[in-house]
Amino acid sequence: MPWSNDGDGNSGNRGPWGKRPSGGGGDDGGPRGPRGPWGGGGPGSGQQPPDIEALLRQVRARLQNLLPNGWMGTGRVGLVAVLLGGLWLATGFYTVKTDEQGVVLRFGKFAETTQPGLNYHLPYPIESVLTPAVTNVNRVDVGFRPFTDARNPDRTQDVPQESLMLTGDENIVDVDFSVFWRIRDAEKYLFNMANAPGNVKSVAQSAMREVIGRMQITPILTGARNQIEQDVMLLTQQVLDNYNAGIQISQTQLQKVDPPIAVIDAFRDVQAARADLERQRNEAEAYANDIIPRARGEAAQIEQEAQAYMQQTIAEANGDAQRFTSVYDQYVKAREVTQKRIYLETMEKVLAGMNKVVITDPKGSGIVPYLPLPELRNRSQTGDVQ
Repeated sequence: MPWSNDGDGNSGNRGPWGKRPSGGGGDDGGPRGPRGPWGGGGPGSGQQPPDIEALLRQVRARLQNLLPNGWMGTGRVGLVAVLLGGLWLATGFYTVKTDEQGVVLRFGKFAETTQPGLNYHLPYPIESVLTPAVTNVNRVDVGFRPFTDARNPDRTQDVPQESLMLTGDENIVDVDFSVFWRIRDAEKYLFNMANAPGNVKSVAQSAMREVIGRMQITPILTGARNQIEQDVMLLTQQVLDNYNAGIQISQTQLQKVDPPIAVIDAFRDVQAARADLERQRNEAEAYANDIIPRARGEAAQIEQEAQAYMQQTIAEANGDAQRFTSVYDQYVKAREVTQKRIYLETMEKVLAGMNKVVITDPKGSGIVPYLPLPELRNRSQTGDVQ
């Protein structure tokens, strides 16, 4: 099969670019028909497109026109082909950094994953490689945006359409939070997620609205922050796993949880009133816990004293009744003796606390002057008498 013949009897040995290479054969004088894209006959001509060998001959003829004479010898063509092939094969070497993971694509389809270091893949267009950073922790903010002003790096701009959420008791709360995530599976991340930050943000926002919608506003604003963060992280991770996103949620962090700005002052007044109510209630409970046990103790003491007094009174009454009965029995037996005894005992009780002087001598019954005998006796007992 000569280099000067490409199988087209009309156009001679034209190359694929439509020019006649040097050293080619002449026309055969046949009729000129429509030509195909490879220089052969068009539809209805009955000719087939040239094979690879014919295409290589045409390329060689084209190179002969471009290069000086003598450069396209068999040995030099082989050397050039080897050099070009070596350079083409050398383009397959690539390096994966320590924070990356290599994803090799063969004709656009996933083939394998490679680890950090020097690796090799078949050169383009057979294979290509993507190297996403799998250890970097990415952040998505929901409900606010940081200002780009370098003088105020901590200032943020609120986004109400993202931050305002409805609670379970039909109140509105303003929630700003951040989601931290990283790539867990590079294959799923590249082929299943078209816009990873946007999808993570949408899923996290939906999860936060669901969690907030199940709760009352009071725990949301007070002591349920850790529970909210944990629930949102788990729910977001569950949804992303259902999407086969290849993303790992590492943390959900609440930045601000407040009532809407329009009612925040009134809400704070309500919260202050509730705090005062709770404080006064605690004080009342403390006072009740102090006074009620003491009152119960005093009541028990009074009851016990009354029981003792009752028992004592009953015992004394029984004793008096028994003594009267015994005295009456003796009075029946010896009436005069019993009367005298009763008289003496009664006088003893009556005169026991009185200062008195008893004169038994009949001669002393006519004494007129008064001698303060009790006073003298008391002085003698105290040692004042000289």
